[in-house]
Amino acid sequence: MGSLNKEEEMEQIAEEPKEAILYVNGVRKVLPDGFAHFTLLDYLRDAGLTGTKLGCGEGGCGACTVMVSHYDRKMKKCMHYSVNACLTPLYSVEGMHVITVEGVGNRKRGLHPIQESLVRSHGSQCGFCTPGFIMSLYALLRSSETPPSEEQIEESLAGNLCRCTGYRPIVDAFRVFSKTSDALYAGISSLSLQEGEFICPSTGKPCSCGSKTVHDIDTNDQSICSTRYKPLSYSEVDGSTYTDKELIFPPELLRRKLTPLNLSGLGGLKWYRPLTIKDVLELKEKYPNVKLLVGNTEVGIEMRLKRIPYQVLISVAHVPDLNILNVKDDGIEIGAAVRLTELLNLFREVVTQRPAHETSACKAFIEQLKWFAGTQIRNVASVGGNVCTASPISDLNPLWMAAGAKFRIINCNGNIRTTPAENFFLDYRKVDLTSNEILLSIVLPWTRPFEYVKEFKQAHRRDDDIAIVNAGMRVCLEEKGEEWVVSDASVAYGGVAPLSVCATKTKEFLIGKEWNQDVLRGALNVLRTDIVLKEDAPGGMVEFRRSLTLSFFFKFFLWVSHQIEGNKSIKESVPLSHLSAIKSFHRPPLVASQDYEIRKHGTSVGSPEVHLSSRLQVTGEAEYTDDTPMPPNGLHAALVLSKKPHARILSIDDSGAKSSPGFAGIFFAKDVPGSNKIGSIVLDEELFASEFVTCVGQVIGIVVADTHENAKLAAGKVHIEYEELPAILSIEDAIGAKSFHPNSQKLMRKGDVDLCFQSDQCEKIIEGKVQVGGQEHFYLETQSSLVWTMDSGNEVHMISSTQSPRKHQVYVSHVLGLPMSKVVCKTKRIGGGFGGKETRSAFIAAAAAVPSYLMNRPVKLTLDRDIDMIISGQRHSFLGKYKVGFTNKGKVLALDLQIYNNAGNSLDLSLAVLQCAMFHSDNVYEIPNVRILGSVCFTNLPSNTAFRGFGGPQGMLIAENWIQRIALELKKSPEQIREINFQGEGSIMHYGQQLEHCTLAQVWNELKVSCDFLKVREEVDEFNLQNRWKKRGVAMIPTKFGISFTNKFLNQAGALVNVYTDGTVLVTHGGVEMGQGLHTKVAQVAASAFNIPLNSVFISETSTDKVPNASPTAASASSDMYAAAALDACEQIKARIEPIASQRNFSSFAELVTACYLERIDLSAHGFYITPDIGFDWSTCKGKPFSYYTYGAAFAEVEIDTLTGDFHTRTANVYMDLGYSLNPAIDVGQVEGAFIQGLGWVALEELKWGDASHKWVPSGCLYTCGPGSYKIPSLNDIPFEFNVSLLKGNPNVKAIHSSKAVGEPPFFMASSVFFAIKYAILAARAETGHTGWFPLDNPATPERIRMACLDEFTAPFVSSDFHPKLSV
Repeated sequence: MGSLNKEEEMEQIAEEPKEAILYVNGVRKVLPDGFAHFTLLDYLRDAGLTGTKLGCGEGGCGACTVMVSHYDRKMKKCMHYSVNACLTPLYSVEGMHVITVEGVGNRKRGLHPIQESLVRSHGSQCGFCTPGFIMSLYALLRSSETPPSEEQIEESLAGNLCRCTGYRPIVDAFRVFSKTSDALYAGISSLSLQEGEFICPSTGKPCSCGSKTVHDIDTNDQSICSTRYKPLSYSEVDGSTYTDKELIFPPELLRRKLTPLNLSGLGGLKWYRPLTIKDVLELKEKYPNVKLLVGNTEVGIEMRLKRIPYQVLISVAHVPDLNILNVKDDGIEIGAAVRLTELLNLFREVVTQRPAHETSACKAFIEQLKWFAGTQIRNVASVGGNVCTASPISDLNPLWMAAGAKFRIINCNGNIRTTPAENFFLDYRKVDLTSNEILLSIVLPWTRPFEYVKEFKQAHRRDDDIAIVNAGMRVCLEEKGEEWVVSDASVAYGGVAPLSVCATKTKEFLIGKEWNQDVLRGALNVLRTDIVLKEDAPGGMVEFRRSLTLSFFFKFFLWVSHQIEGNKSIKESVPLSHLSAIKSFHRPPLVASQDYEIRKHGTSVGSPEVHLSSRLQVTGEAEYTDDTPMPPNGLHAALVLSKKPHARILSIDDSGAKSSPGFAGIFFAKDVPGSNKIGSIVLDEELFASEFVTCVGQVIGIVVADTHENAKLAAGKVHIEYEELPAILSIEDAIGAKSFHPNSQKLMRKGDVDLCFQSDQCEKIIEGKVQVGGQEHFYLETQSSLVWTMDSGNEVHMISSTQSPRKHQVYVSHVLGLPMSKVVCKTKRIGGGFGGKETRSAFIAAAAAVPSYLMNRPVKLTLDRDIDMIISGQRHSFLGKYKVGFTNKGKVLALDLQIYNNAGNSLDLSLAVLQCAMFHSDNVYEIPNVRILGSVCFTNLPSNTAFRGFGGPQGMLIAENWIQRIALELKKSPEQIREINFQGEGSIMHYGQQLEHCTLAQVWNELKVSCDFLKVREEVDEFNLQNRWKKRGVAMIPTKFGISFTNKFLNQAGALVNVYTDGTVLVTHGGVEMGQGLHTKVAQVAASAFNIPLNSVFISETSTDKVPNASPTAASASSDMYAAAALDACEQIKARIEPIASQRNFSSFAELVTACYLERIDLSAHGFYITPDIGFDWSTCKGKPFSYYTYGAAFAEVEIDTLTGDFHTRTANVYMDLGYSLNPAIDVGQVEGAFIQGLGWVALEELKWGDASHKWVPSGCLYTCGPGSYKIPSLNDIPFEFNVSLLKGNPNVKAIHSSKAVGEPPFFMASSVFFAIKYAILAARAETGHTGWFPLDNPATPERIRMACLDEFTAPFVSSDFHPKLSV
């Protein structure tokens, strides 16, 4: 962009402005002084624009995405781009236009096509992440002159996470804005329905794809199918517009000149916006320790998460000299303030314009930047910020070093010096800048002929993730006779030291050598001593990181050798089987199908209706707990938490908190008005720890203050003295110390296991153990409660994000000493729960209730993401020790299993979770002799809790591990062993229940045919023979999931149905809407019952004063129970109105109910349902715990990179038996979402605790406590081909309208990916002669995959039985 000349500079810089302004959704706002500590998100939410959500506060989830527009005077056009509002300083958008989801479209003004398309495609479930996705695409479309490609659309969503949908419907909804043709859909969905209809892959609705619209007579719904959206117009100022209601760029901002800013914030914070390099240097001289920032993506996290109190911030985003982009003869000069998106665009442009040999470094940067953070971060993060932060895992710094870049540095006197990038990094986050210097620009030289630069990076997740190890490598070759000789080289690594380092010995070794196999072997030997990682290095995974340094160099050698092959013939060409090692990852556009039949029952049941709240969710109008406006005298709360895993509290000093700004009160155990003892099943917890703490993150007290930030600040000033006590931090520790929760051991028996093992029936016996990792719920909306009193404390009301409002009512009445009749809990909707808000949300509401009740003021407690993850518990980790006897044909005869789960510091639901795991420990296999002993371990970790599957997946994963081991022992395929041992109709479970209506074989066989399993396996084996360093794997996995709460009394449900005289119906039931479509299904049942359209039925909220004593919304049983309860109420009302209805024909339902009203007939009814024929006796361990089973099977094909552990899922096919679905579109959404969440559990999401396995983490602390370190699947992780089919023609006689439960059963289907990975690893190990069984723990992260693929690059660091560490 170059330096501006004097005239332009003068024109741009006017006098001091009278006021700082900002436009939000077309409305002019004056920004007052004193808000420098505010982020844009703080400002927007305080202004009532709550569609923009706070999901993580660190730019890692995209829920806070908004679009920023500003006028670039030099380019004479507007720039429109997405940003994370949670990291954007408020004053950094001064003079700009911010558009939030509310400004895109709403129900009154009309939905924008993006919003409409997402609704139609069922792309919004809980809806919390939805506004962020809408805004990411909106910013891309507004900034694109022509429709973007599908790849660009997917790239724009890399910074957005969704925990509900599995991403497929979002991709389908958004791809209609791409420039692809309709041919995209051809051949994807030959999905036959009853009447020969088709399901549109874009909307999931029946339609005749290709026609403009389809009218669904039952819902009066117009469905946009193959419509491709194109912009109506494009201008340099407003960008592309898709509707005539699009907000324009405010004319005032076009005329307004940029002015310097000098503003302040809380605690003396100063904010400057200089406009010339001279002003920057003057400020730097005045404040030597000042922080310069552009995007605030690092400083914002340091200030918020690390609590570093910077006092002076200088925004250098608008300084021309720092924004230069000069393409020169000797290279490119890049200003330090240039955004990464601009840099990427420049490199992409340069590569098309310059000779290929000059741009080798540019191509490396393009590849590295593609996987650098999310789009929102790249749009604002600067090159200089990334360099000067000097992170040891910076993706770019090793490349600058390897590519021979020079850094230009200017001091306060204006003197410029130049230093090579490789000399710039001095130590951990220390660089070669004195206190009076700043980085001015970077000069990247062009590469020479036969000079090659390559980037490398391995992270836990491809998209938007920090590196585990990265590297930049360069070599320059000269032709000498027939040889290629290294004339220059550079090898730089990140992630292996406290700073980015050059492998100098390796460089010296390479120079002057011939480029051949000998130099490769020699260089690898030198590298091992050149890059040394200490055993106790922070970040762990030491062996993996060491092996990556060698793997990366080997890949580099292959890549360079392959490049020069194209130029001249060389003696040693790269073997064909090695070529796949250097093929860069490219994700093809998603191909997906959803195959189901529609069984209509009445007006609505069985129809694939959209989620009832979806139109509110896509516009940001749907309210969640934290969106509830604070009453005028409301207070914000923050928790005082334990910092020790096990200790006695010696003293608490709260004087610092009391003198903190905005402080209003602090409360401890002694202040609790009622009982301080709480617990889900047994009262084994304290609301506020009184004498002892038993985990890090245990609540000791609560602080209230005028703002959320002030409450956190005050809580941080409470000083607690501890006497530390020994801590138990793993299952193995607990077993060794016999640390179990009281009365928590359970035993199940069938047949005689010991006799079977001793008999000669068992021709083979295997023994082993399986470690099963935990999982964080990562619901996008964190735990939140707003509590207030009425009548001066006579009543307490609350709005909570919970799956169990009754549990909140019970806890709050208990700790306040109030009767339950005086405590009301309401829940409108929650932004995801997955079990994490079943019990662990209750103590948070109870904590907030104490100050609210004692002070008679409303109190809101919303947890930050890191605190939520630290204190609220996760999926239980398990340890299974098995002994299995079987015949030579593979028939299993006996299973002896000891199973342990890690409960944490309280019982919570851990015993029920263990029991569920024991019930499911056979998965789908007939085993004549079974003994299962289960134990619940007490550890000094936060109490673990319910999570989708509730222990079932852990039990089934252990079973599938020994099935796979039997297959290896017998040299058969695991699928053969599975089929030999399948249960069938009439099979008796190890707990006495008999299988009825078993569709397992049907589901399995249909899947096997649809994926052509045997043919695909042959192709995979052929691929593996021809490729040394990439391997593929396949697996088919079945499941059987029992439906019901295993505690009989919980299987009850109530509903209240009110019919109004205009013919509309209000249903209230005890279940909570958390994205699973429960309200939609219940409304469909009510609509069909009364034979009225769906839009005549409304469900507002769940409230304990409308339907009492409701069970938690859990166990997948809510649709079964609450729909049945609602139907019961509807039938009562129908019976009452029948005499009137039979008298004459009424023209409408409204006319009929009005006639009934005039006859004084009660149009309100309470319905009730109990699940029949269930019950289990733990004294005999026999009974019928489940009403019925949901069956499923899944096929997966994966490809792994054996050198790095990277993997991707090529195909996933899922078949489920869901009876006659109440709403097949919602059910397919549940299957896809559960599968991708399960994929996270088996392959991506690893919890790392401060335990014996992770000594670099403080004892008992959770290291993975945010999206920066804990990786849930992103859009890039979904299978390339993703097909979901629902079994046809199989009604379920046990549940309402012949449907089946869907929430939890598909979760385990993702284990097909895990076992496909294991298949691929087996192929890799066979290359080095390792053909036996080996353990693979979940999650199968890159570390576990790579270290299991034994080869010459792991051999120097580990033995063949190496087992990476896992927190269990």
